[in-house]
Amino acid sequence: MKTSLRRIGNSRGVILPIAVLEALGTPETLNLTVENGRIVLEPLKEPRKGWFDNAACYPSTEEERAWESAPLSDDSEWVW
Repeated sequence: MKTSLRRIGNSRGVILPIAVLEALGTPETLNLTVENGRIVLEPLKEPRKGWFDNAACYPSTEEERAWESAPLSDDSEWVW
């Protein structure tokens, strides 16, 4: 696709066609680098995004399930 630089204040900008944005997953933020005389735009990946998605969030053993009903705090007086 052919495009041109456009004046945006004291800078220049490029309008990205919707087809290009869709190919990138329509990101809100991009990482811009220059490699071998080329401008490279990549979707910016958030650090650790999705790192917990596949974690085992549910207790798997009988002992782990027993802790689910335990109170989170104990405000009563302890007797020794």
